[in-house]
Amino acid sequence: MILRRLFHILSASAAMGLALIAAPAFGADPDAATATPAAAASTPLDPGRARMNQRVFDRVWSEVRSQYYDPGLHGVDWHAARQTWRPVALTAADDRTLYRAIGEMLDLLDDDHAGAAPPAVARRQDTLRQRRAAIGVSLRAEPSGDAWLIEQVRPGSPAAEAGVAAGWRLITGEGAPWTPEQDIAEGRAVTLTLVDGEGVTRPLTLTPRMMEPTPAFVADRSRPGVLVLTVDGFELGLGRWMGAQLQNLPPETDVVIDLRGNPGGRLAEADAVLSCFLPRDRLWAARTGRSGRRVELRTGGGCGDLDAPVGNDVAVLVDGNSRSAAELTPAALQEARRAVVVGAATAGAVLISQETRLPDGGRLSLSRADLVTSGGVRLEKRGVTPDIAAPQTLDDRRAGRDPGMDAAVAALAGSRAEPAMALQAAPAL
Repeated sequence: MILRRLFHILSASAAMGLALIAAPAFGADPDAATATPAAAASTPLDPGRARMNQRVFDRVWSEVRSQYYDPGLHGVDWHAARQTWRPVALTAADDRTLYRAIGEMLDLLDDDHAGAAPPAVARRQDTLRQRRAAIGVSLRAEPSGDAWLIEQVRPGSPAAEAGVAAGWRLITGEGAPWTPEQDIAEGRAVTLTLVDGEGVTRPLTLTPRMMEPTPAFVADRSRPGVLVLTVDGFELGLGRWMGAQLQNLPPETDVVIDLRGNPGGRLAEADAVLSCFLPRDRLWAARTGRSGRRVELRTGGGCGDLDAPVGNDVAVLVDGNSRSAAELTPAALQEARRAVVVGAATAGAVLISQETRLPDGGRLSLSRADLVTSGGVRLEKRGVTPDIAAPQTLDDRRAGRDPGMDAAVAALAGSRAEPAMALQAAPAL
């Protein structure tokens, strides 16, 4: 529960070359769902640490009480939650313990957008698109909270050179030598407890080195008649970039937008992407905040220098790690019958959230508004169901197969062929 909530905070590729594509294992015990909070630690804390723990916990608790989009807090007794988790947080000797307590409390809201990232994770997020120290693996948290699945290994990285492979697991439970709450630095070796594809435990020491950032947006024109736009996050400049890719695109060229693993991001950039394909002032969603006032979201333009939406056929690729804006966008195009959605059902984490910097440098993300699509569908806890199911398995990744992309390209090719086929089948008049 703690682990899934920070997906959108840690977007695709937080540091150590780690793409923290699922919420981090912030010290959750396997029995966290049923465990009773531990008693206060007997070892005296450094006074500075104790004061900071108090400031961080109280800021989180107060922010939820006064700013959460649902003033009823989904029926949670927030004062009782404070009495339960504050003693644990105040006696935390490290960030792992502190943020585990905060995460357990936020979990009571049953809201994937409510989460707190420790300072080290927030620093990785802040340097997401900068040159920085990395080891070169992309991770997804496992439900237990004490391990991560390695989904990708970056070519030429320290991890790749050491033989780390997709499908291995990083163990981060109690006693692990490295956990995501800790920083890494160039030249400072880190020891990871890894389990390979055969189930063999492999302690491995890697030395991070400076690596160039991976781009947030990538255009691939290698397939004849198809433009593939891969978007890792709805980051600043996405609409302008997408408009540039679509400018002067031949009408017979199909467009595939790959939002798999995309944690969402800026709502304004989602509007800009939709403006690339839908007419201006098109209703695509509505939000309702704490006050209960409904606000309609309509396309406002902003797709780069395009003065009108393009008419090319479009497919959108999604999976279980497509969240927030990466769910609203395909849902809006699907409802408008403007795109075919391909892949696997999305995460169902679609509330509007806002981030707050915490006193220790950590970050709180909190839902500030509810959302429904233009058709009145609430995607929270539901997600987007693809028109064509084509999930990509770990074995597919290992073998270099991409059934989702193949299905999207085939669907678009079929949409072009249908009119011709219908014409051939028509009787002569």
